[in-house]
Amino acid sequence: MKGDARLIWTIAVTQMVGWGTLFTPFALMVGPMEEELGFSRGAISGAFTLGLLVSGAAAVPLGRFVDRHGGRGPIAWGGLAGAALLACWSQVESLGALYAVWFALGLAHAAALWGSAMAVMMAAAREPVRSITAITFITGFTGTVFLPLISLLIEALGWRGALLALAALQALPTPMALWGLPRMQRGRVRPPPVRLGPVLRRPAFIGLAVCLAAHAFIGVGLGVHLILLLRERGIAEGWVIALVALHGPFQVAARAVLFVLGARVPVVSVGVFAAALLPVGLTLLWLGGDQTWWLLGFVLCWAMADGLMTIVRAAAPAELLGREGYGAITGALSTSAVLPRALAPWALALVWQWSGGYWLVPGLLAAVGVVALAGFLVARGDQRAAAP
Repeated sequence: MKGDARLIWTIAVTQMVGWGTLFTPFALMVGPMEEELGFSRGAISGAFTLGLLVSGAAAVPLGRFVDRHGGRGPIAWGGLAGAALLACWSQVESLGALYAVWFALGLAHAAALWGSAMAVMMAAAREPVRSITAITFITGFTGTVFLPLISLLIEALGWRGALLALAALQALPTPMALWGLPRMQRGRVRPPPVRLGPVLRRPAFIGLAVCLAAHAFIGVGLGVHLILLLRERGIAEGWVIALVALHGPFQVAARAVLFVLGARVPVVSVGVFAAALLPVGLTLLWLGGDQTWWLLGFVLCWAMADGLMTIVRAAAPAELLGREGYGAITGALSTSAVLPRALAPWALALVWQWSGGYWLVPGLLAAVGVVALAGFLVARGDQRAAAP
């Protein structure tokens, strides 16, 4: 772990700032954009959906590139492109311009965010799983830091000025990535591309893909709609922000326990526990109304599941499917989740519109959580069947 400190801090900072500026702001920008530009909530959410589609479509070719050339370049230059695109977003006046910016932001997400970073960790870290857990201690506070920060920036500068401030912040990870991430060694024999066909047909891949896709649907859907859902229930604005911001500390607490337990707990067992928490937490959200203790229970379960699943998403593919072609395999897993990720904001907006409110959404998400648990159990069953 001590020998991985520079790598850990570099990845942690690039990912925290990247997710905080390139992903987190959208939920808080929907209302101001809707008010100023006059576009419907569904039309605005469609731009986010497009970005997620593009990011997923780019995941496999990007993963193959990282397998052969390393992740330093994609993380550094993808992050800088993201900064420029945030500045472009701040100037949009039409739906066409908004969609064009988010098409390009999807490519920046694929290059600069989680997939490339985890491929670097699996290839370069001495203790990959513990190092990834350490990274998530820091990145788990992304929402806690950036949600209040973005709210303050919007209040002080308006949504356009807030995006320009975030663009300036997003420019910082590029020099850090160029300094702190390893270069691909010259003369190193580059591995041939992994044959994905046999991997894609394995029940372990299919089950893991179903679980991660369902988790992505829940996570992206909540990321865009949770604040609006809580506001609709008449909860005071301070409590709304506090409940959402507690997601980070609860995530970190779960990861701290996992870090202490270390190798004594297999990643696959962690995945089963995390997947089981999903429907429990969402049922609490469904039945909790405006009751603070029920909603705190939901945030605790959801944050623990989300925090642990982040580690599972990075480490379980290597444990279930092997390390060869890790970038391409995790890219394929990301691609399998692209439609659920992309459709979640739009689908939940349609449910909100059709049902006249958010009352139906938590029950739908709880059912998706059951699917996630079933998928991971299938993946674990295939691993046990394949064991000698």
